[in-house]
Amino acid sequence: MCSCEEPLWGWGHCAPSPMLLLSLLLSAAPLGLLGEEARQVSLEVIPNQAGPPQNLLHIRAVGSNSTLHYVWSSLGPPAVLLVATNTPHSALSVNWSCLLSPEPNGGLMVLPKDSIQFSSALVFTRLFEFDGTNTSDAAAEPPGKPYPPYSLAEFSWNNITDSLDPATLSATFRGHPIHDPTWAFANGSLAFRIQAFSGSGRPAQPPRLLHTADTCQLEVALVGAAPRGNRSLFRLEVATLGQGPDCPSVQEQHSIDDEYAPAVFQLDQLLWGSLPSGFVQWRPVAFSQKQGGRESALPCQASPLHPTLAYLLPQSPIVRAFFGSQDNFCAFNLTFGTSTGPGYWDQHYLSWSMLLGVGTPPVDALSPLVLGIMVVALGAPGLMLLAGGLFVILGPQRSSEYQPIN
Repeated sequence: MCSCEEPLWGWGHCAPSPMLLLSLLLSAAPLGLLGEEARQVSLEVIPNQAGPPQNLLHIRAVGSNSTLHYVWSSLGPPAVLLVATNTPHSALSVNWSCLLSPEPNGGLMVLPKDSIQFSSALVFTRLFEFDGTNTSDAAAEPPGKPYPPYSLAEFSWNNITDSLDPATLSATFRGHPIHDPTWAFANGSLAFRIQAFSGSGRPAQPPRLLHTADTCQLEVALVGAAPRGNRSLFRLEVATLGQGPDCPSVQEQHSIDDEYAPAVFQLDQLLWGSLPSGFVQWRPVAFSQKQGGRESALPCQASPLHPTLAYLLPQSPIVRAFFGSQDNFCAFNLTFGTSTGPGYWDQHYLSWSMLLGVGTPPVDALSPLVLGIMVVALGAPGLMLLAGGLFVILGPQRSSEYQPIN
């Protein structure tokens, strides 16, 4: 562990941004920590005062009595730290010489430490590619002949400052392999687009995940890279820290409503602990066209989480800087598409989105369209029964022609 007695770089308050109200149906998290209706959100690229620019993006979302810190970086593989505190005054501190050293432990902190209520991380480690030409079974493992994987720790990334957009609270990491002997990425890139939110709402493009002020969205897009097979399938490896000896759990939620994501009736979420805590939420669908729709939808299959050893994964400096040396990593894979139907080969495009947050995950209410259909479907028979009953009770009475026999 390096010495971190040098002055630390950090900040406290941030300027307010426009706010939106959350739905009153959302539950507030315990401890009075989360469930904020709106937050003041700031995005800032933390400068390296003593050397060349480094990609370290800090999103700070301040509520009335809590703060969420999202720290995104492409130092090593792309990774994000998620830290929730119970004070609106917590701040991120970075010691660059420590963070960039071979032993970065202690180089990144959120202060005061005793205000931290939850912390974890996601690391996007590898991109796998398979040739699915001769694979007809969608559940086959592997889904085709594997090609050498792309280690995302060995990518060259753009300067995040160039894509920072305070108006939309967004920024994009865009990269390509440093060593690309097949020139697959000569005209392509892998992009991680991050967007924060000051309130609730939905994006315009599918899968239109419902976001709140307690969430941040990531869109992963592979664009223009030449596939190494005729019908290449791609798989993204994701690692996270467990909260104790066990891996986080993955839950599936099902709905009868697909208005916001046509033909997708499922919502998956990774939970770091008993609700509410940290969560990742996504729909099991990706898209092979930029204007995502039913015709370009691809299934997204998530493997079960499994424990893995840290030395088997590309190491993230920001994760080591914040958590120190850890051995409770868990990993899972997201496989996009099948060898039949639409695929990356159509337009050399693939995108997938997820939400990352703390508290109670957003829950979709039934859309007005579905509610209207239910009212008509259930209300019409009820009205008919009611009318029939009233007719029987209040209708004209016929005189009886029965003559009693003496």
